[in-house]
Amino acid sequence: MISFPKPDVEQFFQTLVVENFTVSPDEKQIVFSTNLNGHFNLWAMDLPNQFPYPLTFKNQSAEVVHYAKNGEFIIAGFDNDGDENTQLYALAPKGGRLIPLRTNEGVRHFFLHLTEDGKRLYYASTKENPTYLNSYVYNIETGEEKLIIEGATAPTFIYAVNPNEKNLVFVKQFGNTNSLAYLLADQKEYLLTPATDKQHTVTDVVYTSENEVHFITNYDADRSYLAKFEIDTKKFSKVLQLEQENFQFISFSEKDQVLYLVGAYGVEDRLYSLDLSSGEHKRISLPVSVVEKIVVADSGNLYIQGRSAIRPNNLFKSTDKGLSWEELTHFRVPGVSDEELVEPEVLTYPSFDGLELEALFFRAKEENNNGHVILWPHGGPQSIERKWFRAMFQFLINRGYSIFAPNFRGSSNYGLKFMKMVEGDWGHGPRLDNIYGLDWLIENGYAERDKILLMGGSYGGYMALLLHGRHADYFKAVVDIFGVSNLFSFIQSVPEFWKPFMNQWVGDPEKDKEKLTEFSPITWLDGMTKPMLVIQGANDPRVVKAESDQIVEALREKGRDVEYIVLPDEGHGFSKKENEILVYRKILEFFDRFI
Repeated sequence: MISFPKPDVEQFFQTLVVENFTVSPDEKQIVFSTNLNGHFNLWAMDLPNQFPYPLTFKNQSAEVVHYAKNGEFIIAGFDNDGDENTQLYALAPKGGRLIPLRTNEGVRHFFLHLTEDGKRLYYASTKENPTYLNSYVYNIETGEEKLIIEGATAPTFIYAVNPNEKNLVFVKQFGNTNSLAYLLADQKEYLLTPATDKQHTVTDVVYTSENEVHFITNYDADRSYLAKFEIDTKKFSKVLQLEQENFQFISFSEKDQVLYLVGAYGVEDRLYSLDLSSGEHKRISLPVSVVEKIVVADSGNLYIQGRSAIRPNNLFKSTDKGLSWEELTHFRVPGVSDEELVEPEVLTYPSFDGLELEALFFRAKEENNNGHVILWPHGGPQSIERKWFRAMFQFLINRGYSIFAPNFRGSSNYGLKFMKMVEGDWGHGPRLDNIYGLDWLIENGYAERDKILLMGGSYGGYMALLLHGRHADYFKAVVDIFGVSNLFSFIQSVPEFWKPFMNQWVGDPEKDKEKLTEFSPITWLDGMTKPMLVIQGANDPRVVKAESDQIVEALREKGRDVEYIVLPDEGHGFSKKENEILVYRKILEFFDRFI
């Protein structure tokens, strides 16, 4: 008999994922961005066959993948090694050479809309207005370009264009919790929601007829709902609002006159259909815990990209309006069964002020458990930790570590009021939410005080640094992945179109100087006494390399134990398999020193 060993950690490193996708109008081809060759490229499958073949060899992540309605070409958008300066190309359905459409080194292009005849491309760009952005329409056949909207008071994006192109809807993005939507018709602007005195958001927009726009908003509400705007009468009305739902995005089936809405409250997604003719809505089954993207084909068939806690992003198809789903890709952890992976337990606990918080706890299996718990404060901060697959989580769990991931105040999906709690308070409430979560774990037998480790990325990296500086006695070691170390330098170095809302989001460097000093991790260097591993992408445009440089240099001057890894070909994340493997291996080796 052949005896096979237990899964090695290397197997978790080799997990493949789907990053983005699009479907041809005739549904004979599905195109998706995946890392089958260790780098992200566009691949395709000729349905119903499910054997993939490569279309591009650019070895870069695809922020944009969009099939032209006429089926003649694909719009693809790539940055360079994580710099987020997306360039737009045309690609033949059979693959091959990328034809530049809107490219300009050092400039970011946002794909917005492609007309049904495939002739006109709507996009936004930083090229002439890096702070507020301009939106253009580019004629692909003639090469002519026209300025549609010049951003002035806030970064501005076109969200939807009427099929007849007589009007469009654009959004002024004043912040993550403050975005206003306008109809632009006959050179006049009409606000879609009734008033602007209360901050609210509009997050997705679709035309359901030439005279009606449906959209997601939380105007005059805490949670997002479906609303409608009638173009002729300029009338706003609520369409569907569910008590325990936070709608996120919508797709429209013109054939069936049905809207599909993805909603959530907390760590899982739900899918609903709304029949516009009858007004009836119903919940639809999902094959995943979290939906990343949904496409409704002209036939009415549904395609989704989604993941769960134990399965990475895959593609699914439904031909019966969500009653059943066919899995088109089958990415898993190689050689590891679902039973060997860990689903999280959903916990709730009270914070310092009585606020109830939700958290995920991934408990290492008894036969592997080394007794150590890793605190993982998520990024954002106006994001969330959900029941979605992270190879990093599952391989650490496989090696005996349990993981605690709290959704502290400011996290998304718990309502507008909850999300706004982090604005201007990066370093007090969320910090104590994490600490009270650890105390709750210890009191309830989930963790031992002397067996806690700390790791976070982005805002989570910032929080890891701040917790280290102010609460080092809780932790044995700390990993910071591209975290903010100094709020003053961070405010100055973010992308230009982020700067208009930094005062509300983080704080005013002059008016809030005392608070920003207190909330900056670099203020608390003396408290950072535990061993550290710091990881940074050299091309990161959000949290620039200087943020990690300054904290590493300052700690080394004090003689502290700090390891520092800079990835020269990465930005705010890991797009290349070899880099991901390098980082994960290093994290494991680092933590293993302390068990």
